[in-house]
Amino acid sequence: MKQRMNLKDWWKREWGSVLLLFLAALLFLFVRGQIIEERDDTLPSGDYVEYEKGTITAILSDSTEADEASDGGFRGEQMMTVDVKSGQYKGETLLVYNYVGPLYGVPLKEGDGVSLIISTYSDGTHRATVYEYNRIPALIIVVALFFLATALVGGKTGLQSLVGLAFTVVCLFMLLLPLLLKGAPTLPTTFFICLYIAVVSFTILGGLHRKSICAMLGTAAGTALAMCFGLFAQMIAKVDGLRISEVEPLLQLRQSGTPIGLRGLLVAGIIVSTLGAVMDVAMSISSALEEVHAANPKLGKKALFSSGMNIGRDMVGTMTNTLILAFLGSGFTLILYLYSLGLSPYQFYTSSYLALELISSISASIGMILAIPLTALISAVMLERRGGKA
Repeated sequence: MKQRMNLKDWWKREWGSVLLLFLAALLFLFVRGQIIEERDDTLPSGDYVEYEKGTITAILSDSTEADEASDGGFRGEQMMTVDVKSGQYKGETLLVYNYVGPLYGVPLKEGDGVSLIISTYSDGTHRATVYEYNRIPALIIVVALFFLATALVGGKTGLQSLVGLAFTVVCLFMLLLPLLLKGAPTLPTTFFICLYIAVVSFTILGGLHRKSICAMLGTAAGTALAMCFGLFAQMIAKVDGLRISEVEPLLQLRQSGTPIGLRGLLVAGIIVSTLGAVMDVAMSISSALEEVHAANPKLGKKALFSSGMNIGRDMVGTMTNTLILAFLGSGFTLILYLYSLGLSPYQFYTSSYLALELISSISASIGMILAIPLTALISAVMLERRGGKA
């Protein structure tokens, strides 16, 4: 029966993890402090718009109806009264229109929460329209169910993984994106933020021990190779971040003075999308080899590496499929549209869209695949050198 570790033993084992997490927190606060801007809460002069919360109190008219030509999508408009729940007009009841089309808006009913666009004019008047149905409660339910399933199935490890996930999201939105918008070099910034995420996530998940260190090094190597392959592929294919379909608004932003680097966005996206798969593979190989070594401490470097490769080969097929299908699934609507055009094979094969998708998916797969032998090698060397000590 496993004995419960007392506080002194726990500290002796985990002091390195605590120190690393403390230093990581200081680094986060320092970087965040360099990029945060002082918020100006004063209301602008002249005409301006605000997005606020509201609740529908009554539907006064409704002309929405299903359009069979749009696959059952709704068309029409609704006139309603809405209680404003936030902002400078909180507590007011406004007459609001909800415009509905197949590609925007949904029919609403009394009691629904909505997001409002409130336009305030220089003469002091204001009017509102429905921006969107308030989906925040629904999204909270979806996320809560995901958290619940993860905690019930994963137990303590599941809870630790959720902490790591939350940390990843915070780093991407509070560090990476603001740094890129301030003109930080795209690729180095993305790579080091992702490496920072991996180190902290592994420490949260397994502590600063041999298994986690091997996984960290394997992740760094695999992600770096994915980045290098992506740079090579975009060079020979003569495409880069400027050919991404969604980059046009960012180009306009750059032309208006925001110093964001656009050419590196293709490979930066590869780094971010690769990170999760590489972390998964690296930790799986590292953990499995530690168990193999614990079962037979006499195994040498060569035998441990061979075991790691045997384990990793079983992952290659499914993980590669997962990555490529994830990339294709994210662009499924556009793929369907391109197919409907009846493009000639040559026209389709030479399109920048196909080049971008192939480079992204194959670079990510390369990083994941090469992380297997690299993690196996790192783990084999560290396990043999340090014997059976954790």
